[in-house]
Amino acid sequence: MFNASIDRTLKRAILSGLVFAAVGAVAFYFLRHPSVMDVGYRPQQPVPFDHRVHAGDLGISCVYCHTSVETSAHSTVPPTSTCMNCHTAVKRDSPKLEVVRASYEKNQPIEWIRIHRLPDYAFFNHSRHVNAGIDCASCHGEVEKQGVVAQKNPLTMGWCLDCHRNPDEYVIRTRPITGVDVKPEVLRRALNKGPENCSACHH
Repeated sequence: MFNASIDRTLKRAILSGLVFAAVGAVAFYFLRHPSVMDVGYRPQQPVPFDHRVHAGDLGISCVYCHTSVETSAHSTVPPTSTCMNCHTAVKRDSPKLEVVRASYEKNQPIEWIRIHRLPDYAFFNHSRHVNAGIDCASCHGEVEKQGVVAQKNPLTMGWCLDCHRNPDEYVIRTRPITGVDVKPEVLRRALNKGPENCSACHH
């Protein structure tokens, strides 16, 4: 029915299609794999800060260190002076605090390694979520139980939309450890589905 040339061309086209489909399937799997989306990312920080001790055992609220979460789109890392509020007296000679002391004395910030990062084209407002009564643990996990903080969720658009579409299933109400007191009716309003339009996150 076909001559040899057409037969070879068809075989090459079918083989190329199968290879393309296989490569596409493998790429799709690995691009969605948690390791690619940074789930579990846990860099070694310049100071071995233990959230289990500070937030867990001592009950220091999140907003004591991360002061801007109620007023800013971004959650800042605390300045060294916040650490030294306690550590001028508590374990002030500990070798683990050598970097902290040097930072304080030289008035130079500690170069912490950022863990949670969204793409530049996505806008996330911490204050809007925190003031709506959504606990930090909804996105970051129970940090007070983590010795070294790791990324717990993929922070992908699909993951955000899952929460916006089904907040009752995903949202954790602010807890005392957060340090933010939000009235239940505010949270109830927030639990009405959040915005799903593109401009809510992409400006």
